Amino acid sequence: MGEDDLPVIDPSGPQLVYMVVADHIAGQIASGKLKPGARLPGELALSATYGIARMTAARAVRELRERGLVHTVIGKGTFVVEPPTDSSES
Repeated sequence: MGEDDLPVIDPSGPQLVYMVVADHIAGQIASGKLKPGARLPGELALSATYGIARMTAARAVRELRERGLVHTVIGKGTFVVEPPTDSSES
């Protein structure tokens, strides 16, 4: 993840910090910058990159999992999932 395109994070602002981070990563997935199968940085690396607490990074990753954008494999990492296919054509 390039540090030049990081969002501005204001802990005292109205937005939840973990949502700002999750939205930023989700935008990278939507734009194709993070492709299916790509491994996200670990929580410590995310916290260092975004200047946030490790628990906030963990909550951002959980948010991405809840949105169905990533899945976590214990001991391996968190990976971008394939976008869902349109099953209405069946």
